[in-house]
Amino acid sequence: MIKKGSKLYSILTGKCPKCHEESMYVNPNPFVLMDILKIRERCSNCNTKYRMEPSFFFGAMYVSYGVGVAFSVAAFVISYLILSLSLTTSFIAIIVTLVVFMPFIMRVSRNIWINLFMNYDETLADRTKKQP
Repeated sequence: MIKKGSKLYSILTGKCPKCHEESMYVNPNPFVLMDILKIRERCSNCNTKYRMEPSFFFGAMYVSYGVGVAFSVAAFVISYLILSLSLTTSFIAIIVTLVVFMPFIMRVSRNIWINLFMNYDETLADRTKKQP
């Protein structure tokens, strides 16, 4: 199991990159499409500001491209090489995979982008636990 303190924990769970205590998103479920990109302004535990500057998450589009390519390659390998489906069916599988996982890809891309600029701070996590 992935433990607190690692970037992978913050990336996969969408928790605050500084304290790993609270979700960065208003709705933690990425498949609620109305709230998919609604992010909190600050962490209520450590007061970390998520939007460091206007348009900060535009860089996540580049990460999203890479993550989408990874999902596409995985879908192709599974459908064409492992399941031995036709080439046309494999490309349909790629499209279906990208459509189904689009909300997850968008969230993970934002999480990767913000974790490139912020690191886990154990003192913030400890301080929030000790406060009454």
